[in-house]
Amino acid sequence: MFNQNNDLELSLRGLLEGEMDMTANSANFSALLFHALEQLNWVGFYWLKSDELVLGAFQGKPACVRIPLGKGVCGTAALTKETQIVPDVHAFPGHIACDADSRSELVIPILNKGLIVGVLDIDSPIPNRFDDATVSLVSKLARIWTDHQFSA
Repeated sequence: MFNQNNDLELSLRGLLEGEMDMTANSANFSALLFHALEQLNWVGFYWLKSDELVLGAFQGKPACVRIPLGKGVCGTAALTKETQIVPDVHAFPGHIACDADSRSELVIPILNKGLIVGVLDIDSPIPNRFDDATVSLVSKLARIWTDHQFSA
């Protein structure tokens, strides 16, 4: 178990070092977050293809495969290019329930040169799981991942 932000940052940088394959890097990043952060039941990526998000690498139960832009938490994050922090998914208009156990959600848009390419989606069975410290940490790690992935 990781107990310091620096541990996660160093681990992520180590996983990314010398590797540019997006599938491999998104799979390892998902696994790192899933096993390092407590009280999560799903971590993964959705990638923009045409006008919908399509399931990418993830950790957790099987998930929704396609999400229209603007629909649910992920589609809203992709459409607005803004991080979505949802303390209670049942109170989010249009929430898409891929896993009935999920109660709170954090979705971070993945941008390349200002354009949306996908989202990082994190679910928890605990209401109000994503505090400011967690959002800040995951946002920082997502920037490191994105900077590495799209630097070439």
